[in-house]
Amino acid sequence: MQVQNLFSTSEDAMKRTTGRLKCEVSHVRTGRANRAMVEGIKIKNYDYVVSISQIAAINVLDAKTIEIKPWDTSQLNAIEKAILKADIGISPIIDGELVRLSIPSLTEDRRKEIAKAMNKMAEKFKIDIRNERRILIENIKKLEKNKIITEDDKKKFEIKAQKITDVYIKKIDEIIEIKEKEIMQIL
Repeated sequence: MQVQNLFSTSEDAMKRTTGRLKCEVSHVRTGRANRAMVEGIKIKNYDYVVSISQIAAINVLDAKTIEIKPWDTSQLNAIEKAILKADIGISPIIDGELVRLSIPSLTEDRRKEIAKAMNKMAEKFKIDIRNERRILIENIKKLEKNKIITEDDKKKFEIKAQKITDVYIKKIDEIIEIKEKEIMQIL
């Protein structure tokens, strides 16, 4: 029972790691319009600092255009300033009661730079997964040392830990591969 708790704790940590990677990858600019590019931008709304998604509707009209429609039109200038301050490389345009963002195309060199940065990011997350495996194996060894499990069980559990690690490393590779395809796709 104690071993199962170790495995479930470790696997939960690995799931959270892949979830964090998905979140970070969603914020990477690909040349394609994406809500995540602006959702987290903070704006001062009266006396509170909130994200744009809390004070406006964010719509992706097509692959190159994001439309932000605030519920209170007096916030248009504040949204424009927040986007400019966020320095995401996109110039907002106020169009009546909404803000439009036109996403410029990425150059081939910039696409390759982003892909390299994605691979570096993936390696950091793989290290997190491997560290979790290391902790799991150390705990398994402690159980064997305390005579809670046998040496044969220890080896069997180490192999199981490696298989779980391999599954999550593969998931990281798949997430990055999908995003790289999206980055390298010319619109």
